[in-house]
Amino acid sequence: MKKKLKYDLNRQLISIGILMCGIIFIALGILLPKVLTPIYENNIYQYLKQPLELIDYEIGDDEIGSDVAYLYITSQKEVISSENFSKVINVEPTEILSKIDNDFGKFQYKGKTYYYNTSYNKFVTKISLTDDSYITDMRKDILYTIFPILLITLLIISGLLLLWSRKLVKKIEHLKQKVDNLSNDDYDDTYTYDEDDELKALSVAIDTMRENLKKQENYKNQMYQNISHDFKTPLTVIKSYIEAIQDGVQTVPQGLKVIEEQVNKLELKVHSLLYLNKLNYFKERKDLTVEKVNVQQVIYNSVEKMKNIRPDIKWTVYTKNSETIMKGTYDMWEAVVDNILSNFVRYAEKEIKVTVKGNKLTFYNDGPKLNEKDLENIFSPYKKGINGQFGLGLSIVRETLAFCGYEVTVKNEKKGVSFMIQ
Repeated sequence: MKKKLKYDLNRQLISIGILMCGIIFIALGILLPKVLTPIYENNIYQYLKQPLELIDYEIGDDEIGSDVAYLYITSQKEVISSENFSKVINVEPTEILSKIDNDFGKFQYKGKTYYYNTSYNKFVTKISLTDDSYITDMRKDILYTIFPILLITLLIISGLLLLWSRKLVKKIEHLKQKVDNLSNDDYDDTYTYDEDDELKALSVAIDTMRENLKKQENYKNQMYQNISHDFKTPLTVIKSYIEAIQDGVQTVPQGLKVIEEQVNKLELKVHSLLYLNKLNYFKERKDLTVEKVNVQQVIYNSVEKMKNIRPDIKWTVYTKNSETIMKGTYDMWEAVVDNILSNFVRYAEKEIKVTVKGNKLTFYNDGPKLNEKDLENIFSPYKKGINGQFGLGLSIVRETLAFCGYEVTVKNEKKGVSFMIQ
């Protein structure tokens, strides 16, 4: 496999500067003179025309420019040339006459370009001629003028690019260092940004990401501790009752009843953990959010289950229509409704009410109000056990609804608490 050459950022930026100056040099030093050639030629034709108006029937030395040659053709077809003709134009006069077919123009001879202009009257034809030295000199003048300017510009641009690239590379190295130390709690960031640019914004974003990762890690650690505690408590109770039954201290029916209760608690906790893990699988399957489900049917079924747990309270389900279709699967909405109502049955005093109005679901119980801290953290993930009140169920509610495109909020009523989904 061919190994790619490695160029640092300084070299890349300096190379770009040199390339830009090269392009400017080609544009101004080579292309510009060619573009200006028609203008130069027009100047030459005007330059050749003026002497024709001054010279008369005879060509005097004092009327002849050193860079212009003349031909004087009489009505008898006699051709008279100026003394400097052979120096300016290395062409025989007779051959020139065969190449002149307009009042003014140019022609090629032995790889060289010559320009001419003519003046006519009934007695003579006067022709002034010159070579392309004027254009060549103008091109050289432009090149000699532009080259020093370009050289100075190149040096200035290269210097500025070098200074800027060093500063840019330093910022990028700092960002790389921050990313490499995302999990390092001992990392001390002392770098300061002089400019409020995109790299500073990226640095702030990395800091925010680092803080979020630390929070998530703390949440997960807290969750592991709480899960361990939740599993340890029922297992300890189960073990103690088994030992009590074996020792004859506890009757078998009573001991089995307590063990069954603890096993049911463990089963609910395991189901919650499995569902949280399954949510990650749901997030990869975007097609699930396209499915529709009648939420009213889910609510009725869940209420029937919960009535057996709290038959002492009043259960009310108020719906305006026969169906309320919402995005998601039946299992998802069952998890949402079951977890909300499971939370309600622990705190409700006399009443639990569910209201379905349009695409808004309201769950109400007349239990104790929540304090401000609980209102802020009630749906936060991994909060189980922090204040001894909330489990994983409400985290499941928020994560599932967010996946389906809905939002859940909670507020204190005059008496009790309401959960709103919309």
